[in-house]
Amino acid sequence: MKYFIFAISLLINASLFYVLNTRELLPIPMGSFLSVQEGIWQNAEPVDYDFSENLNVKGINGKVDVYLDDRLVPHIFAEDENDAYFVQGYLHAKFRLWQMEFQTFAAAGRLSEFVGDKAIPFDRNQRRMGMVFAAENALSAMEKDDSTKHALDAYTNGINAYISTLNTAKLPIEYKLLGYKPEKWSNLKSALFTKQMTYTLAGYDKDLEYTNALKVLGEENFKLLYPELADSLYPVIAKGTAYAKPLADLIPPADADSVYFKRNDSIHFTQDFKPNPSNGSNNWAVSGSRTQSGKPILSNDPHLGLTLPSIWFEIQLHTKAYNSYGVSFPGLPGVVIGFNDSIAFGFTNAGRDVKDYYEIKFQDESKSAYWFNGEWKNATQRVEKIKVKGSNEILDTVAYTVFGPVIYDKSFKNDLSNEKAYALRWVAHDTSNILKMWLLLNRAKNYEDYHHAISYFNVPGQNMIFASHTGDIALWQQATFPLRWKGQGLFVMPGYDSSYMWKGYIPMEENPHALNPASGYVSSANQRPTDSTYPYFIPGSYEVYRAITINKRLDAMTNITVEDMKALQNDNYNVFAELARPILSKYVNRNELSSEASGYLQIIESWNLMNDPTEKGVTCFNAWWDSLYNNIFLDDLQQAKIPLVRPEKFVLLEALTKDSAFRFIDNRNTAEFEDLHYQVTSALKKAVVNLSKLENEGKLEWAKYKNTTVYHLLKTNAMPFARSGILNGGGNGIVNATQHDHGPSWRMVIEMTQPINAHAVYPGGQSGNPGSKFYDNFIDTWAKGEYYKIFFMQSSDTSSEQIKWTMSFNPAS
Repeated sequence: MKYFIFAISLLINASLFYVLNTRELLPIPMGSFLSVQEGIWQNAEPVDYDFSENLNVKGINGKVDVYLDDRLVPHIFAEDENDAYFVQGYLHAKFRLWQMEFQTFAAAGRLSEFVGDKAIPFDRNQRRMGMVFAAENALSAMEKDDSTKHALDAYTNGINAYISTLNTAKLPIEYKLLGYKPEKWSNLKSALFTKQMTYTLAGYDKDLEYTNALKVLGEENFKLLYPELADSLYPVIAKGTAYAKPLADLIPPADADSVYFKRNDSIHFTQDFKPNPSNGSNNWAVSGSRTQSGKPILSNDPHLGLTLPSIWFEIQLHTKAYNSYGVSFPGLPGVVIGFNDSIAFGFTNAGRDVKDYYEIKFQDESKSAYWFNGEWKNATQRVEKIKVKGSNEILDTVAYTVFGPVIYDKSFKNDLSNEKAYALRWVAHDTSNILKMWLLLNRAKNYEDYHHAISYFNVPGQNMIFASHTGDIALWQQATFPLRWKGQGLFVMPGYDSSYMWKGYIPMEENPHALNPASGYVSSANQRPTDSTYPYFIPGSYEVYRAITINKRLDAMTNITVEDMKALQNDNYNVFAELARPILSKYVNRNELSSEASGYLQIIESWNLMNDPTEKGVTCFNAWWDSLYNNIFLDDLQQAKIPLVRPEKFVLLEALTKDSAFRFIDNRNTAEFEDLHYQVTSALKKAVVNLSKLENEGKLEWAKYKNTTVYHLLKTNAMPFARSGILNGGGNGIVNATQHDHGPSWRMVIEMTQPINAHAVYPGGQSGNPGSKFYDNFIDTWAKGEYYKIFFMQSSDTSSEQIKWTMSFNPAS
């Protein structure tokens, strides 16, 4: 029956596969796809499938035993550390091969090879952004370090050992859908994965839109709509922290006022393929002085796109050198977020801006030279060859300057104003070995080891949280962050000489950090790391409201338990609505409302401010506030037909809190004067139209409206590849940050007792095969806010009832 249901579901939904969010059908090779011997029928996994194996493989030095538990989590026991990485690579490939290869193809700009010409714009964007260039630089650093190179070589050899066992029948189903076969893995592919991760977390920027906003709005209005700090900021590092003086006074170039801060040109195109600005996380660690057990508790939940196969693969690595557990990235060796016998570690995104754009002047159409420091300087040219399925190869010449690759020029985005060209300066292009950080964290014993390990990490900027069995807690915001003068990099900069180049990087010891603070906890939730007294200019995209809820909750807690931390990770309280609802209630003209509008107003005002699944108030509130936001800002943002960035939601809330006559309230496109009473009332009337429709469709309850969906990586919601209609709470700005297709991708709570008390869950499953019961079996547990008790296996646990299968890897003679 399992085979039949799986195959029929695939046949019904095969025509629903789309790529890159387009509505174009994927070209499924139906003949081979339906082959009884090699097609989809071979991907249906029996519910009682036996994963036990005894394997003889080349590439390992000694015997490795893998104990698979009842959730299909592998516990790898190896004497030799590199043997553990070999087997990790083998298992990543066995359970997630298509996913890990597809992600590196995306990073390298190679999707057109498999999905056709619809992916050409995406591939060109990746190539012009210098993703392969960045990966090559990273790999150079990785392979110069012996321990990193040995780990990578072993991991790559393990992947290729598994690939060598595959025949067509055993291929993951996505290869059959798209009609191609896997390549051999290489260390470069792992480096590419690190750059795809970097782009996801540090690839969002607003420079081009800010440049337009400066022209359209003027300098004064720009500062009003895009302020550096929120009034309600609850920074990562406590307010009042004393900071050292900066290395030197950073002074803008002499001509900055005229050619930069008051520049009067605009950029007439929209940047495609930007990462989701909601990519972020929560983490916190509480000291043993505040816990019931007397030991620290560390919690982490990274917020990323909800996908199947899952971003994460849960694993334990047990060697002579260390014993670590957590989640790994299919594509990299080691544990990425987790713990070992001595410490726990986690991450949230820093949100810091590490990308800038420079205007370039080429000598001629050949793009072989550009003007720099008073002379024509030769550009390095890289000819990108993009293979296209079913079509001819595309050649794209990318010029590299002292700043970096010219991402936009006449040949790419040909509607550029005055045919200008823009080069990208991005920290991700710098040589670095970020993998070494994770390899060292896996074996770290104390704060000093943790501090040393994170020094290898340059990008994407992260809030790196730490707790130890001995009682220390710490948090560092770590990366190589550019030294900028105030305002530098907000807008496109002149690239005609060196005066606008970065002046270096902020020293690591001056990055925001805290060790065992008096508050008894450290936390981060993608907010700005410091208050205004921090001596460096740190532009970025920062969240405001989750941090307020988290820190208020932690401030009020005593005798904290693991259950308290689970509850906090699933907290649905809406602090933004707490602050915003009184403004709506105060300024709405109730006597002008229809009975229907009054009914929705009653729902909002009686709402308990929780984004719980069955609440209707949150849906109504969001519709009203969004309508008010559009009433007040859209006339200004749309006055010129060029891309502008929408102000953050705190901007309007804090402006109206301080000034009911905020200058943007009156609509510039109408002759009548509109005050705040008018705009709030009008906004509710407009929202009622949509709310009435939602109510008629039975979608006014928050969970039904939000419709949390875990999509397949190919962006299909067709069953059995995806899961939709998940009824849970949360939302943007909520500690439980679950949105429609984005949210907590791994929830982890670690109590540093002896033995370690660990609990975790993620919205997916260990297998990448939609025909396996382990494909999405964690989702229901995750949606209910529940956790699995982690089986942190020891050498004495080989007879545990939790172990269901054993794989033995023996060195082949």
